[in-house]
Amino acid sequence: MPLRPTSYMRHLLVASFIAVLTGCAGMGSHEALQGQGNPQQWQAHKQQLTQLDGWEINGKIGIRAPKDSGSGTLYWLQRQDYYDIRLSGPLGRGAARLTGRPGDVSLEVANQGRYQATTPEELLEQQLGWKLPVSHLSWWVRGLPAPDSKSQLTLDGNSRLAGLTQDGWSVEYLSYAEQNGYWLPERIKLHGQDLDVTLVVKDWQPRRLGQ
Repeated sequence: MPLRPTSYMRHLLVASFIAVLTGCAGMGSHEALQGQGNPQQWQAHKQQLTQLDGWEINGKIGIRAPKDSGSGTLYWLQRQDYYDIRLSGPLGRGAARLTGRPGDVSLEVANQGRYQATTPEELLEQQLGWKLPVSHLSWWVRGLPAPDSKSQLTLDGNSRLAGLTQDGWSVEYLSYAEQNGYWLPERIKLHGQDLDVTLVVKDWQPRRLGQ
């Protein structure tokens, strides 16, 4: 039976809407994009950075919390799902080292001892009093949203992240630097409930290990 004009238009609108939804799914079903960047360029940038599964970072970190504030140095070694994050000097606590992989995490704090838990978030909150989404940081530090929850993304004129809102946190990307063909965040500000973190990366060494 031939479609009447109104019915035809209705089917055309539905088909167009489905096509739009399919295109958005390609951008990540959890992502909502805004800003001046190009979505296709963002997807290419995101795909390139997602392939990075190893790096070394040297930089500085600043912490502002209700009972603590201060700054120190940061060293971060990532090898696929294994990480070794070392903080020196922040908040007058001396040195702290967080190491682990999914399900097995340890925290060593100078002059206090060694502690273990199944998640880094649990350890940091128990021992340092910080509610910091460490599991998301491996994505955020690359300028990417974590893939398993909804996010609101703001793109800059180069189709890279200028801002990110996810799981109660707001992340600002203030500058980027090019290293080995990758454009990576150089200065990041994280705003959470009762905790602000500023990260300045002095040296990025990105690697692709799982090829």
